[in-house]
Amino acid sequence: MAEARKSMVIVGGGSAGWMTAIYLNRRFNLAGRHMDITVIESPDIGIIGVGEATVHSVRFFFAQMGLDEAELLKETNGAFKLGILFRNWMKPVDGKPHEYFHPFEHQPLGRTLDISSQWLTSERAGAERYDEGVSLSAALMKARRGPKTMTSRAYQGVVPYGYHIDATLMARFLRRKAIEAGVRHVEATVADVDCDGAAIKAVVTNDGKRFEGDIFVDCTGFRGLLIDRLKADNWESFEDALPCNRAVALQRELAPGEAPKPYTTATALTNGWAWQIDLVNRQGTGYVYDGNRLTREEAEAELRAFLGPESKVLKCTHLDMKVGCRREFWVGNCIATGLAGGFIEPLESTGLHLINLAAGLMGTHLSGAPDQSVRDSFNRLMRGYYQDLKQFIVLHYCLTDRDDSDFWRAAPATVDNTPWLKAQLEAWRHKICEFSDLSGSFSTIFTDENYRYILYGMDHRPDLWTRADPAETEAVFADLARMGDTAVKNTAPHGDYLRQLHM
Repeated sequence: MAEARKSMVIVGGGSAGWMTAIYLNRRFNLAGRHMDITVIESPDIGIIGVGEATVHSVRFFFAQMGLDEAELLKETNGAFKLGILFRNWMKPVDGKPHEYFHPFEHQPLGRTLDISSQWLTSERAGAERYDEGVSLSAALMKARRGPKTMTSRAYQGVVPYGYHIDATLMARFLRRKAIEAGVRHVEATVADVDCDGAAIKAVVTNDGKRFEGDIFVDCTGFRGLLIDRLKADNWESFEDALPCNRAVALQRELAPGEAPKPYTTATALTNGWAWQIDLVNRQGTGYVYDGNRLTREEAEAELRAFLGPESKVLKCTHLDMKVGCRREFWVGNCIATGLAGGFIEPLESTGLHLINLAAGLMGTHLSGAPDQSVRDSFNRLMRGYYQDLKQFIVLHYCLTDRDDSDFWRAAPATVDNTPWLKAQLEAWRHKICEFSDLSGSFSTIFTDENYRYILYGMDHRPDLWTRADPAETEAVFADLARMGDTAVKNTAPHGDYLRQLHM
């Protein structure tokens, strides 16, 4: 006897709703229809849509969904991202502002020693930034080159890359693709949630329509409209370790003739940091800050002063951020994802990545009977992802030597709320950060390679007594220099590639 089709109701659109819908529809309905998926999207509740940069793994999500990369970029005013340039996260040295770059790339060069150890034990460590010494992306970034040649295939480049995309346009693009693939779209506002104990029976919209389902996915943002009905006291705050709880976001015009930069910039300000993300038609900027130290008006004024009086601002939005995650993401027959499940400040552009992770886990955990053991597994993994990400973001703050404001003077103590990281930082004074240090964690994207870019970019380097063979070191970095020259020569200028793409 054929098993009855399941039904899923996703409440809320935006990135969370439509990424989840298109993924699960492809997962469960590619070889015959096994699940009816409905997205109820309110026309009255806007998309926050300020997180416009991604990590590189989102490429694989788009590719897996069968989406055309060129079409995606055209419809979202998209550009490429080689990594993040961090500015002013430490004191200036000899009057020169502090900078370092965090790319997505690792070069597996080295013979007796890996390339990181080769760099640390050579004279190069005193003459160049770590990212300049061990990556190709730093050379591409400086030359304003993108990750692709003019003949690169979709989702492939000479180095790993992410995107700068308009989040609102991306949600619309995914909505269209999901509907074309068979997802049902209902435009209405959910007015009531009908619960039976620890399960949702149906949601009722403002026009009186009732939508029943086997599984409900809460994509209602910080409101947590569905998940909060099933379980109270279900939020773990991270504000003890990550005190930035507000943001002001501005959209501004690019200067005439200015080509979009192929990287995100994160500049430390007095009580937090400012992002700058270039699309083909504008720049998205914002200030993530501690609302206990700055008012909204002060934060907006500081951001506008940072951008300069010549900036032509198109839009300004103030946001309250609920920093932390659910203790239980899956309760009864309801799963919370996106902002309804958790939020960590966008310093490493992980918002879409966490939605992608949750969708993937739904695909595996909903493939059988939803036993409590399955819910427990989902919740354990999701909590682990957020906890791992929390400590990686704390790493950016706790190594600072800035003392020009109370915010920065307090920043090193944030590590006290992440005991594992605190212990590792002591060990990393005497040894390199290596794969085994993180292999037992939940980390899904930030590995030892990523940690090293932050550690050594923030001058937290081990004091090693071993030394590399000079001839071997010279050969390793000569190989990397040749690879860098070839990458710059063969890749297209970022602006030229985008102009051709968006014609």
